[in-house]
Amino acid sequence: MKKFSVGIDIGGTNTAIGIVDEDGNVLVKGGIDTPSHGDIDKYVKEMADAVKEMAKSVKLTNPDSEILGIGLGAPNGNYYSGTIEYAPNLSFKGVVHLIDLLKAQFPEYKYLALTNDANAAALGEMIYGGAKEMKNFVMYTLGTGVGSGIIVNGDLVYGHDGFAGECGHTTLIPGGRLCGCGALGHLEAYCSAPGMKRTAFELMAKYNAADSLLADKSFKELDSKMIYDAAEKGDKVAQEVFELTGKYLGQGLADTVHHLAPEAIFLFGGPTAAGDYIFKPTIASMEQHLLPIFKNKIKILPSKLKAGDAAIVGASALVWKEMDKEA
Repeated sequence: MKKFSVGIDIGGTNTAIGIVDEDGNVLVKGGIDTPSHGDIDKYVKEMADAVKEMAKSVKLTNPDSEILGIGLGAPNGNYYSGTIEYAPNLSFKGVVHLIDLLKAQFPEYKYLALTNDANAAALGEMIYGGAKEMKNFVMYTLGTGVGSGIIVNGDLVYGHDGFAGECGHTTLIPGGRLCGCGALGHLEAYCSAPGMKRTAFELMAKYNAADSLLADKSFKELDSKMIYDAAEKGDKVAQEVFELTGKYLGQGLADTVHHLAPEAIFLFGGPTAAGDYIFKPTIASMEQHLLPIFKNKIKILPSKLKAGDAAIVGASALVWKEMDKEA
């Protein structure tokens, strides 16, 4: 019998849903809007209906199949309690008991689990990606924010309350930029995609760089892809954005190495598509900030998860992990 799991990634605007096989292949995927109405019961019903329709289509093409459960990645997702707690970019206020609500919709599924999206990505990397043979590694997700998932001795680190692994909110520059969380100088304020944009505008002001290929872009318009395209064309401001971002990120990764001594750190997300522009300065900066006992030992690697399916695949990995715990 073929076994499948459902992966759901809850974002601020969209909720991506897919059904995944044991090798990490997405058989069918779709999604629904993440609503602004704040009605969690209505949202869960819409989510359940979408999952059930996808399950029917899988059953038609794979009659000898079984869906074992649902894994979810969500902002401020707490694995221990199955709750989403005070997520700033969702309309559902306070503590939402999402797993309990889904159990009522899917009593036939044995495994239902929830964690934050970066933790889900780390699990996906371990089960389907480049960390299959690793027991100790860290995943950094670079996007709207900077997330991280920590694997120690083959297990995700959740901490005593379920929220361990917020490496993006370590203080990089005391009193520095305002972070989205409200604190100052966090790594996320410098190494996220919006952080790169802020660096670009700071550099254009510093150099009065009216001739930069980025100079005619508005703050709302500019994104990390535009910075990459400009760097490829030789734009000095764009190239320095990557140098500074790598410098900051490498410093943060060095802290992570000192705390955890991982075999590798994987980078995932839009900015990593820039390749050597981000990886070379990051590695150089990390090595510069490491204790001698760690130098030239820690690999910095691009994620091997497929970008378009990574969120779904990562969330679905929770189901296989839950199943392994019973083995």
